[in-house]
Amino acid sequence: MTSTRLRVLYVSDLAYQARGRRYCDEDIYLTSQLRKYFDLAVCHPLDAQALMDGFDVVAVRNSGPVLYYRAQHEAFRAAATDAGIPVFTELTGKGDMAGKQYLLDLFAAGYPVISTIDRITDLDRLPDTDVYVAKPKFGADSVGLTFVPRADLDRLDYTDLLVQPRIDFLYEVSFYFVGREFQYALYAPDPDQRWVLEPYEPTDADLAFAQRFVDWNDVRHGIQRVDACRTQDGALLLVELEDLNPYLSLDRISPAVRDRFVQAMKTSLIQIAKTRIR
Repeated sequence: MTSTRLRVLYVSDLAYQARGRRYCDEDIYLTSQLRKYFDLAVCHPLDAQALMDGFDVVAVRNSGPVLYYRAQHEAFRAAATDAGIPVFTELTGKGDMAGKQYLLDLFAAGYPVISTIDRITDLDRLPDTDVYVAKPKFGADSVGLTFVPRADLDRLDYTDLLVQPRIDFLYEVSFYFVGREFQYALYAPDPDQRWVLEPYEPTDADLAFAQRFVDWNDVRHGIQRVDACRTQDGALLLVELEDLNPYLSLDRISPAVRDRFVQAMKTSLIQIAKTRIR
């Protein structure tokens, strides 16, 4: 008898080592839950293009920084688009899945974003501080991130590089969405321990801040994480809009919230499967 269950190819680098997190644990948990509803197989990101034709949806989860396999990732994106195979999160995202150009664009458009430049001639657009942060436009997990004194900024190679002021913030907070629907928030009370997270109860103003970026992004189906920092004056500034493979810190939330997230993910996968071009 032929199965009527959707076939999901779940993309994860189970061996990827991340500072302060075990990606594999999160994906082991999620796949154990999603198997209740889908016929599901797990593959490494470098195998996704070769295997995806046999599935209804490709769910990209903890696949590691694409900086390490950028050419193969672009080939996968192009092949999935050409074949009409839905990818979760949708490949229309304008956040991290397209690089960090969005930080420049949002800053230029007046959004509440950490001030960002990609050429030394724009240095006057940044606050005057002793130390700046330089990071690759296609980086993730702090890969390639360096702290640079102001006097050394003119020595940098600005090819695919962003520069921002180092912010003296109170804490970082992350807002997690499935599609454009808020699920939960977590924050790191100690600025020196980014991944020691606790549940965070957002205010209406906090949610409006995060929702603004999710609504700006061109994603209906998928997972988005809005990372922000709370400045000394109490404002929130966007640090990152992670829409490629955001780590979810599911071990930091309650079982009830975790179950609700799984249900939202299941529903979103079913919805995006209906967009497949056959």
